[in-house]
Amino acid sequence: MSTPLSELPIRRLTTDDLISCADLSEDRGWPREEHKWGLLLTAGTGYGIDDPAGKGLMTVCVLTSYGSGLAAIGMVLVAERFARQGVGRRLMKHVLEVAGETPVALHATPNGQPLYEELGFMNTGRAEMVRGHFHASGPAAEVSTRPATAEDLQAVLRLDTEVFGLDRTHMITRLPAFADQLRVAEEDGILTGYAAAWPNMETQVVGPLIARDTETAQALIASLAAGTDRPLRTDIDVRHEELLTWVKEHGLEPVAFNAVMTYGIPGLPGDWTRRFAPLTVAAG
Repeated sequence: MSTPLSELPIRRLTTDDLISCADLSEDRGWPREEHKWGLLLTAGTGYGIDDPAGKGLMTVCVLTSYGSGLAAIGMVLVAERFARQGVGRRLMKHVLEVAGETPVALHATPNGQPLYEELGFMNTGRAEMVRGHFHASGPAAEVSTRPATAEDLQAVLRLDTEVFGLDRTHMITRLPAFADQLRVAEEDGILTGYAAAWPNMETQVVGPLIARDTETAQALIASLAAGTDRPLRTDIDVRHEELLTWVKEHGLEPVAFNAVMTYGIPGLPGDWTRRFAPLTVAAG
């Protein structure tokens, strides 16, 4: 007799599950994103349920913790053959139990948003995904940017903690190896922003993007674009209207909107005015 879906064990994933996670992404029409899965399965904790027929994973998600202040849920996927059978809901409930009293945040697609609302998440923000080849035009911004060095790491971590509102050293220290480019902006020797561009299929994803102001964010994006022939992709907080208008004027086109949703907290911590884009919507 086969085991009911509601009784199949939920287990923690390891990097050995990376290919199965990428297969599941592909099953749902998402890019495989193996590079991103590698980061998430090492910096965060993956949870999943195996297909009882031995055909990979039935459902997965990743929980990335930033101490007791916040945890981020991402990459919530259910295989097409098990869709609408309650397995995704069961996995989400399990992960919320694992998080315990820790507030939780996620970026929701329109398809996933109703489930998260039923589980008690509140819609507290919005991000717009834009994508395209960046076309430089007009005079360059009067903001100095340069490649980050090992000596910049402590200053980057201090700025990131100040703006993000929580310590995410375990994620940011992986950026030099994960990203193709990591750049900083500075004025009079003081770090005023930083941004990374990392490979994701045929694009370069810009994120995190932390900057003192819109002009600094523009300079960082332009400098990252100059270092690659690939299209850029990023997810910008819609409250940064000036930056969104600017990137669209320079060749990036709107792709989709995601709802920023929180559980147990009225909104994301930190200073949103300097937080322009996440490292990835899967991890904040």
